[in-house]
Amino acid sequence: MKYLEKLATFLAGFTLFVLVAITIGGVVMRYFFNSPWHWTEEMSGLLMVWIVFLGMAVAERQETNLTISFITDSLKPKLSALVNLIMCVLSVVLLAYMAWLGYKLAGTSQFRLTQILKVSWYWVYLAVPLGAGLTVLFTLPQIKRHVCTLLGKEGSAP
Repeated sequence: MKYLEKLATFLAGFTLFVLVAITIGGVVMRYFFNSPWHWTEEMSGLLMVWIVFLGMAVAERQETNLTISFITDSLKPKLSALVNLIMCVLSVVLLAYMAWLGYKLAGTSQFRLTQILKVSWYWVYLAVPLGAGLTVLFTLPQIKRHVCTLLGKEGSAP
């Protein structure tokens, strides 16, 4: 699981690096050489999809997703663990459904090509099931931890 987390983190970071490099290159080519790259806007949009879904998985694994925890923070530990467990389980169900729908969407769009780069939309839409699936995998340890808290076995949770 640790290698999967490192791979997802690397891919999200590398994709962000490529997006920034393309954007800077596009600005330089347009304003300094008067020779714009016409594909930069399309490529930026495609990379943004991957950044969002890989970033979602990485943030979930590092437990840095945006949360509003003032309610659970005010509850007793076991009740807080129960609420968090319910939220994690609901998240897993929703993300698994999203991954399935994203997989179906990718499969049905494999012969559609982007306008400028002529890349199959399959590769763009594949970010949805991959990111959602990774987020499900990275949420499972949180579920285990909340169950252990509810059962009074805090020491056995990762």
